[in-house]
Amino acid sequence: MSDKTKYEAGIASDAQKHPVRVVFVTAKTSAKVQGDAGKQLLSYPHLVQREFIVCAVMTVLLVVLALFWDAPLEQLANPLVTPNPAKAPWYFLGLQELLHYFPPIVAGIIIPALVVLALVVIPYFKINIQGKPLWESNSRRRFLTFVLIFAAALAFLGFFQAWTVLLPTLLVGVLILLAYFLPQEGPNPGRFFRQRPISWWVMTWFIAVSVVLTVVGTFFRGPGWSWVWPWR
Repeated sequence: MSDKTKYEAGIASDAQKHPVRVVFVTAKTSAKVQGDAGKQLLSYPHLVQREFIVCAVMTVLLVVLALFWDAPLEQLANPLVTPNPAKAPWYFLGLQELLHYFPPIVAGIIIPALVVLALVVIPYFKINIQGKPLWESNSRRRFLTFVLIFAAALAFLGFFQAWTVLLPTLLVGVLILLAYFLPQEGPNPGRFFRQRPISWWVMTWFIAVSVVLTVVGTFFRGPGWSWVWPWR
């Protein structure tokens, strides 16, 4: 331990944001740190009971809904007649919408594979548990990096004319850029966006794109997967 290092503790110290652990090890002892695990409960019966109650309530709710509303099922399938458009279930309409813009190898294989790969790799990255804001540190370098990535993404989507992906990407990107110019301290209406971490922005973009693709594929696609207004 360096002699120049000084450790001071006081009433105003914040150990959660700036944790410091000092361990003195002698020749006959080993480093051993024990922390308070806090209050713990067994999964049974505490958690299992709550899960059973929620499951029972959901079952009753679904039965009541089934009594008053019929499922939106179509007529029996006719192998001699193909519906136009042939739409996938709603949870696959996002991928089907991507097939309208990108080649099948991109929309059907590369993009889903990248999403699954990200879900596998992200837990192994060193992610800040505190969730620091995106523009808190190295803001200038991060700003330049984001502008390059943002411009490349817009150019890529514009080249394929993927407007249903470009619009939510543009909206989220503009919010991120506006958050960069907002003041860090003091009351202001955009302080909420200024304090959001990068994980929040990534998830917001993913949800926005997924919702837009699903809504467009459900209500705005007609024969030949052409654009139609729902009220026509």
